[in-house]
Amino acid sequence: MCKQDQLVEYMIQDIVDMFTTDQNIEYDEAMSKFYNSEVFEKLQNKETGLYLESPEYVYDLFKDELNFGHITQAEI
Repeated sequence: MCKQDQLVEYMIQDIVDMFTTDQNIEYDEAMSKFYNSEVFEKLQNKETGLYLESPEYVYDLFKDELNFGHITQAEI
């Protein structure tokens, strides 16, 4: 497993942990929702560089996707 794959795996674990805590849901349900998200697809694509961001940032993108049906990024 290369470094990029490890970073992605650790990030997935962190995001699913945050999601289970925030939503008070089972780990399996949280994993299923995250694995079926657009954010997960983007995270798997190394070209996006999303795996280099913090888990909190990626989790915020995931929450936006759940709330709005798509990924949103606030303009700075």
